[in-house]
Amino acid sequence: MGKRLDILFVCGAGLGSSFAAQMAAEDVLNKYQVDAKLDHVDISTAASVQPDIIITAQNFQKQFATFSIDESKTAIIYLKNIVSSAEIEDKLIPVLKEKNII
Repeated sequence: MGKRLDILFVCGAGLGSSFAAQMAAEDVLNKYQVDAKLDHVDISTAASVQPDIIITAQNFQKQFATFSIDESKTAIIYLKNIVSSAEIEDKLIPVLKEKNII
C-alpha cells in the first residue's frame, strides 16, 4: 500500500471546530474504509505544512488564498457546516476519487 493519506483540519484556534470536523470526517472515512492520518491545527500552522487534503470552514477561504499552498499537491475543501458529515462526504469523496484513494 502507498503512503497513508494525510488530512488536516483547520480552524482559527486549532481546537474546537477543527476537532469536531475531524470527528465527522472519521465517520465518512470509516464508511469508505479509508486509512488516513488525521490532525487538526490553527490556521497559521496550516500554511507551513503539506498534507494531502485540508478541510476547513468557508470563512477561511480568503486567508488560505494568501498562503502559498501548492493545490496540485494539497486539495483544500471548504465547508459551510464544518461538522456536517453529509457535506464532508459530498466534498471529500470526489477528492479521494481524484487522488485514487477510493
